Amino acid sequence: MVRKSPPRNRRASRPSGRAKDLRRVSRELRKYALSFPGATEDFPWGERVAKVKGKVFVFLGGDPVPGGPMGLSVKLPESGADALDLPFAKPTGYGLGKSGWVSASFDAKDDPPVEILKDWIRESYRAVAPKKVGSTLNR
Repeated sequence: MVRKSPPRNRRASRPSGRAKDLRRVSRELRKYALSFPGATEDFPWGERVAKVKGKVFVFLGGDPVPGGPMGLSVKLPESGADALDLPFAKPTGYGLGKSGWVSASFDAKDDPPVEILKDWIRESYRAVAPKKVGSTLNR
């Protein structure tokens, strides 16, 4: 008698809907960051960042892989203390946290608050951009 293998669960081999959501969210945040005046994309240290006038205003990390995490780091001089009260936020490493940088990270099971993250990117842009460039944004 030949034993047959149990049927493969095809669903288990596909990325979950949440993993697809993190990729979508990551792309949406990247597009948003690059929409600011003078914003450019760069890849120092193998991570995606958005810069204005050569200064980083958001670390976007790499593109999330299916089932993998997503994160970002921003400078929050105004709302940093409140941001750090959220369960997904912590001071950015490498001493940047002392300068008001906050990192947010999400696992595949999480549902990132996109509008809050966009507000943070906007605040970080304003904090890093030269006054003349940053003042072109409406509040």
